[in-house]
Amino acid sequence: MRYDKTIYFVTAGAKVYDESTGDYSRAEPTREPCPASVIDTRAETMTLIYGKIRQGSLTIHIRNHHGMDFDWIEYKGKKYSVDYVRHLRTKDTYVVSEVL
Repeated sequence: MRYDKTIYFVTAGAKVYDESTGDYSRAEPTREPCPASVIDTRAETMTLIYGKIRQGSLTIHIRNHHGMDFDWIEYKGKKYSVDYVRHLRTKDTYVVSEVL
């Protein structure tokens, strides 16, 4: 398995209070790069997880374990939500779907 693609674990920025306007705004999100193996999700796997075939679903394998919390995964400039996680002995597997 080749870990030749780069994904980003993204954490949304914290809410910051702006005294001049009295509103809350979000700080910039933090992006942590990680080498990964990214493949299309097989039809059998999609049927087990979603109950149907979904467009824009990917399976991502990373070496070792990613122990930090994150809000979404970014790959090729697109935002993906995590639908299924499997922690194996030496790697993590994520099944993700594109957020429109």
